[in-house]
Amino acid sequence: MGDNFNDYFVYKDGKLYCEDVNIQNLASKIGTPFYIYSKKAIIDKINEYKEAFKDYPTLICYALKANSNLSILKIFEEHGLGADIVSGGELYKARKVGIPSNKIVYAGVGKTDVEIIYAINENILSFNVESQMELEVINEIAKRQNKKANISIRINPDVDPKTHPYISTGLKKSKFGIDIGQALDVYKQAVKMENLNVVGIHCHIGSQIMDVSVYKEAVEKTVDLVFKLKKEGIELQFIDIGGGLGVKYYPEDNPPTAFDLANTVLPIVKQTGLKLIIEPGRSLIAQAGALITKVIFTKDKKDKHFVIVDSGMNDLIRPSIYNAYHHIITVEEKQEKMVADIVGPICETGDFFGLDREIGKVNRGDLLAILTAGAYGSSMASNYNVRPKAIEILVDGDKFKIIKEREDYSFITKLEEEVL
Repeated sequence: MGDNFNDYFVYKDGKLYCEDVNIQNLASKIGTPFYIYSKKAIIDKINEYKEAFKDYPTLICYALKANSNLSILKIFEEHGLGADIVSGGELYKARKVGIPSNKIVYAGVGKTDVEIIYAINENILSFNVESQMELEVINEIAKRQNKKANISIRINPDVDPKTHPYISTGLKKSKFGIDIGQALDVYKQAVKMENLNVVGIHCHIGSQIMDVSVYKEAVEKTVDLVFKLKKEGIELQFIDIGGGLGVKYYPEDNPPTAFDLANTVLPIVKQTGLKLIIEPGRSLIAQAGALITKVIFTKDKKDKHFVIVDSGMNDLIRPSIYNAYHHIITVEEKQEKMVADIVGPICETGDFFGLDREIGKVNRGDLLAILTAGAYGSSMASNYNVRPKAIEILVDGDKFKIIKEREDYSFITKLEEEVL
């Protein structure tokens, strides 16, 4: 049932393990729901990216938005990765675990003045600028700080990444970046601004990309612009092609590897001689994680069956907002099957993890594992319905440690109580 889906979550004698930790035994100690991550899975993906890009000067900047738990970030820092951030909070976390400022790039269409000041003072590698007005604002703020800010311009290459529309970012109609046809003029303006260092060019076309050919088109357009800039006397230091490599959600998925990406983009990037930056997030952490949840009730409505669990859309919202598929298996292997909706306790019809899903036949108290939940799971969690967020566990071989304690009601209300 789940043996071949994920090398890090496998059955042994009918029980699901994460590496060498028995998940059922763990649940009896810490309760549910909880996120569980395989350290080996994370390190294996880091090493895959390093090996794939080892023959060209490449900085790998992990995209914190995928999962920003400090203990997980520390693994990336210890292996020499930089950070792709989209907020002041992510900058704070990256610096907290020791990621050097000169390995941090900052994207996002809505950087506030406070965030810009913070990033300038940290002397980050580059702001990825998303509009002409942002360019002017960063220059003005840097002037007030009596500093020069490093910037790249995020171009929108108008390439369809063939993914969910909510995570497509490289089309002309999206809010991200500057249209490639306008970029040359914006660069000409940028190099005249006294408090900016124009250091690079950036593009990011989307997320959960399963066909690397779209990278070829985007990178070719970006490199064409690099050569046009060179003719105008504008010399850059690096080209940042973003992230977005897809992962396995469905059992039949065959996602591209870091080697597929490298083989596609490096022959094009090499023409420029510029240093390369890549920004993987999901592909580094997604398969390392699972959400473990307990069956509270089962419920039948004639031919419709429901499995109601103790985790909800506040813990994992991807199925609700993207109609995203996550493979769901029983923690104790079951021979008998059932077809049911796996739903949470929240007062929303959209609070579900899987609809009309075939799983092992479960009863009250049984455990389910929602797989490929390491990315955009805990990082998108909320306290909706005043529900405490799940505890988080990192597994290393046959050992585990709590990397985020379970919230309780007093934690949720603390800031409100202080002003009551």
